[in-house]
Amino acid sequence: MIEIKIKPLIPSLREKKRYLVYEITSPKKIKKLEAEQIIKTATKNFLGEFGLAKAGILFLDYKNNKGILRINNKEVNKVRSALTLVNNKKIIKTIYISGLLNKAKEKIGG
Repeated sequence: MIEIKIKPLIPSLREKKRYLVYEITSPKKIKKLEAEQIIKTATKNFLGEFGLAKAGILFLDYKNNKGILRINNKEVNKVRSALTLVNNKKIIKTIYISGLLNKAKEKIGG
């Protein structure tokens, strides 16, 4: 059997990313899966499926109603505005945006 190796992308062609630290204020504690579902539906409603795919949202860390999203650097403002439009007695605030994951982890306490 022949193995085909895919060449990795050179750094100039890779998507640049930002790490967005958010906090969910709610009367009760929210689990990680519920938070992911809230954020996905909010961004899908605001940006549509194509916009959600362009944003490339990836959920990285979640502790005590605070979490980190990895998103495309060109879509940061769109994702932030989508997060502010969440309702159902839940408010999502953007705490910090960083290009470094370690700096973002400092902001959530981990």
